[in-house]
Amino acid sequence: MLLHRALGLTDEEAEDISRILSRQPNELELAMYGVMWSEHCSYKSSRIHLRRLPTEGDHVMVGPGENAGVIDAGDGVAVALRIESHNHPSAIEPYQGAATGVGGIIRDIFTMGARPIALMDPLRLGPLDDARSRWLFDGIVRGIGGYGNAVGVPTLGGEVVFDRCYARNPLVNVMCVGLLPHSRLVLAKASGSGNLAVLLGSSTGRDGIGGVSVLASAEFGEEEEGSSKRPSVQVADPYEEKRLIEACLELLERGLVVGIQDLGGAGLTCAASETAARGGMGMDVYVSEVPLREGGMVPAEVMTSESQERMLAIVSPDSLDQVLAIASNWEVRAAVVGVVTEPEDGVGRFRVLDRPGGSVLADVPAASLSDDAPLYDRERRAPKDLAQALADDPGPLAESRSVAADLLAMLADSSWVWQQYDHQLFANTVVGPGSDAAVVRLAAPGVPSSGRTGLAISTDGTGRWCALEPKVGAAMGVAEAALNVACTGGRPAALVNCLNFGNPEHPEVMWQLSEAIDGLAMACRALSLPVVGGNVSLYNASEGADIDPTPVVGVVGLIEELASPPPGAVLAEGCAIILVGADSESSLGASRWAVEVCGHRGGRLPGLDLDAHARVVEFVTGLVAAEVSAEEGAAAGIVSGIHDLSDGGLALCVAEMAARSGVGAVLDVPVSHGYLFNEAPSRVLICTSDPDAVLGAAGAAGVVARVIGQAGGSELRLGTGQDGVAIPIGDLAGSWSAALGQRMASFSAPEPQG
Repeated sequence: MLLHRALGLTDEEAEDISRILSRQPNELELAMYGVMWSEHCSYKSSRIHLRRLPTEGDHVMVGPGENAGVIDAGDGVAVALRIESHNHPSAIEPYQGAATGVGGIIRDIFTMGARPIALMDPLRLGPLDDARSRWLFDGIVRGIGGYGNAVGVPTLGGEVVFDRCYARNPLVNVMCVGLLPHSRLVLAKASGSGNLAVLLGSSTGRDGIGGVSVLASAEFGEEEEGSSKRPSVQVADPYEEKRLIEACLELLERGLVVGIQDLGGAGLTCAASETAARGGMGMDVYVSEVPLREGGMVPAEVMTSESQERMLAIVSPDSLDQVLAIASNWEVRAAVVGVVTEPEDGVGRFRVLDRPGGSVLADVPAASLSDDAPLYDRERRAPKDLAQALADDPGPLAESRSVAADLLAMLADSSWVWQQYDHQLFANTVVGPGSDAAVVRLAAPGVPSSGRTGLAISTDGTGRWCALEPKVGAAMGVAEAALNVACTGGRPAALVNCLNFGNPEHPEVMWQLSEAIDGLAMACRALSLPVVGGNVSLYNASEGADIDPTPVVGVVGLIEELASPPPGAVLAEGCAIILVGADSESSLGASRWAVEVCGHRGGRLPGLDLDAHARVVEFVTGLVAAEVSAEEGAAAGIVSGIHDLSDGGLALCVAEMAARSGVGAVLDVPVSHGYLFNEAPSRVLICTSDPDAVLGAAGAAGVVARVIGQAGGSELRLGTGQDGVAIPIGDLAGSWSAALGQRMASFSAPEPQG
């Protein structure tokens, strides 16, 4: 095989490289272009579509293109946020794949000068009756918990979805949020000729050569799912990362760093060339000066290794002694591996030398490794069976089914997952895992804080919706995340996205991606949510089968006055239950009931009115913000509990509230699958001691609301007539708490073969 093809470059891309260089590239140069022009690093199939996303807003300080987005939280405090995927490495080695995903996203945050304060982990795996899926799930959860707990960043929430389309290609998305004073914000840019490139952190090894830049740029075949790919999976060291965090934040606090970049995809090649290109400069890198953990590594291995826990800092020669002293104090390895150079004829050159003053091993325009990467407008085509799938309504399946049995089948608590995470690190967690959104106080060492401001964080995304109607499904994911944040009193302020799709060489996949991006853009504009960063993960396919299109979004919301915890998804004895939003039967297409209980994947999605949704978000935000701004122990508020309606619809929403609180309810509602299990958006259940006040506020806000029942008793009763369904709270709580834990309690099997 020709070398460029072995490196993932097409014949046309190899010709472009020769044209840029006006000569044939050597092996090292080809290796560098191979990783930098990979799908993972260059976004060559998605950049043309991502341009349609709205990226500006009142709070935005740093938008897409940097290591993380940054928004202004007021009073000189900023919030950094980022979401990434580590899907392919986790499919091969689940513990290390997930752990290094956590490590990478944390570095993206403290690269900006922010102290990481929270992690979220949206996960998608195959059904747990499959031995390999159980092995992957166990390893992934342990990897996230093992790294996050050890490095000292709490994991506050996420999602767990099980679906057969992820059986061979799990999705491991990780979001991180951090805090920084405005004065500590630093960008990944090299400036100042003669400034030094200092490599901080771990030594460089063969683990991770190619890494995500290669693994995430091709789909899996049957022969590639096992041990043959494991050398490409990086190895995690959270204790090294903890020292690296403290060293880097001290360097930034003291103003000793001109620019800084983490070594993620494409390793030193990416970090050095991109910082130079952003600053309009060149850079020389010395292979001999890179600390190695293995002997005999050739320059191409050194330059493309994605070994973890490494940062590249640009510092002035005058600051070098202080930088080295701080690194030594934190027991962090530091080595000068390069120097910033003046552009030549207006072009910054990226050169790799064997040693300072030695032979030049590679010489390319720095910007060409990123800015000149291919840009493809790939063919897009809707699936041939789309009309048939949309017409295949699951409604008739309900005629012979039991509401009670189907409701119990969908109840599942994810506590088995989050019990393995430390979510109280820093003691700033107000609402942890298992709620509509996590809530933390905006407080961290070295960050000015009144202690009265909070941040709400939610991650959402439903592949089963997008498999049918990707535009509407993606918009509904944004709408749900924003409403989750509102249910804690947070005003949605910014969004990051992780777009997980199949093989972009399939026209149907590119149609799904384009449609989903249009849906994200549509919803973000309607809700005034700027997109401040994101990640695209393509080639999520195995043996030719693509995963369902799965755009995952993370939304953060600011809580201006956080004096008391939000009410939570609970019921209170004797309180009225109000349904906010549309109150009617709707389509069951792609609902959790249809897909998980019935195995039916067709039908149409419920409609989404984004103007109406914006009013609901605003109403709910204001209502709950009034609750959380009151001091604990003050006069009781009017909202005792609140929960948005999403997966499983109205029935599952109230069942979860009842199971969590141990309080029953009687709802005067139609007893039909179409009413109880439809997932129409823009709806919330509110448990209140003052229904007149809530209804009055809803009316003033132009929001539909009505009382549908009352909390109390020892059973959940749906419907009040002879057709009513009653389920004891004990049965709800038993199904709720046991569903996931029991499946994993006895799991101890080694990796299954094949």
